[in-house]
Amino acid sequence: MIDFTNVVKTYPNGTVALNGVNLHIDDGEFVFVVGASGAGKTTMMKLLLREEKATSGTITVDDTDLSKLSYFKVPYYRRKLGVVFQDFRLFPKKTAYENVAFAMQAVGTPSKKIKRRVPALLNTVSLGEKANSFPHEMSGGEQQRVALARALANNPKIIIADEPTGNIDPKMSLEIMNLLLKINKLGKTVLVVTHEKDLVDYFQQRVIMIDGGQVSDDRVGGMLE
Repeated sequence: MIDFTNVVKTYPNGTVALNGVNLHIDDGEFVFVVGASGAGKTTMMKLLLREEKATSGTITVDDTDLSKLSYFKVPYYRRKLGVVFQDFRLFPKKTAYENVAFAMQAVGTPSKKIKRRVPALLNTVSLGEKANSFPHEMSGGEQQRVALARALANNPKIIIADEPTGNIDPKMSLEIMNLLLKINKLGKTVLVVTHEKDLVDYFQQRVIMIDGGQVSDDRVGGMLE
């Protein structure tokens, strides 16, 4: 469960990125977050990831009030989250297997579990045969699928995909979105930040529109014209 209650975020230069955001997302929902550049989408994600703190208001994820989360507890909180970025952010000198395994090694997962789980994750995203391939040997869509497998590595409750189709072609975009829907059906809460109206209209899920730092629309279905 994610709750934003009267959330305001003002940056030191005076920019008001969010101005009284209220929204509720249930466990297991699939939600598109849309809006023009500068509308506040990125700030919302940074607040959820606890890269930034709200100026006022409260953000609660499960029973965790992010404003009260100590610096030392942030890494443990982030284990609830799997993040997929537009630019993939894979290690160029690590194979697909090693990129996914690294996420598990970083939190101290035993090697036996890593050896069992990583191939299963790569198979989930239809990349079992690419386990030993390096990023430069894969297409953009394949790299994004590795990033998705990595986001799932530590079995997070919430997947945040920040413009996940921004650097791949339309066909691969559909594949990535279908994978995210498949993951959602496994019980994960999925948030997709995007500006791609065609994808949003095609998949007919819940859409939260951010405009001028506020929620301007919240509906199930496509975007407003």
